[in-house]
Amino acid sequence: MSGAQATVLGLGTCLILLLSRRSLPHPRSHGFWRLFAFEGLLILIVLNAPVWFRRPFAPRQVASWLLLAASAALALHAAHLLHSAGRPAAGAGEVPDLHWERTTKLVTAGAYRYIRHPMYASLLLLAAGAALKALTWPSVLLGLGILAALVCTARADEAETAARFGREYAEYRARTAMFIPWLV
Repeated sequence: MSGAQATVLGLGTCLILLLSRRSLPHPRSHGFWRLFAFEGLLILIVLNAPVWFRRPFAPRQVASWLLLAASAALALHAAHLLHSAGRPAAGAGEVPDLHWERTTKLVTAGAYRYIRHPMYASLLLLAAGAALKALTWPSVLLGLGILAALVCTARADEAETAARFGREYAEYRARTAMFIPWLV
């Protein structure tokens, strides 16, 4: 790892810890597990940075860019829906979450109509796209670790959401997939 990569990794880790600081004492919160997904993504991106733009039109690189574009589009779409349809509440929430996560209305439109966690699905797409940049054992293992962290994140998030929305969320959960429409 180069000095520049180590610097980026150190600064990125500091930012992730700052973002997650309220969740660290709460291992059952989704923010606690999300920290591990973010850190895994940071490591994966920094690890594969030297080959990010090599042979940009090779089939694997094109597939990677498509996954990265899909990740960005899904994240922006989901964030917009959380803000506009979810009507985030002001003030501190019951769990150590971010303001825009404190929705007062269950969002079931757009991507949320098919999957419960489009934001986490976008992180899975990001991990897959970043791993494809340099398909090595470390990349694959990091990708699997990110998947595990996001499953833990989603399960914790579901417990929090079920407590907030009750039966409405139980019915929604029964008809939607976690990450991949009609599958998982």
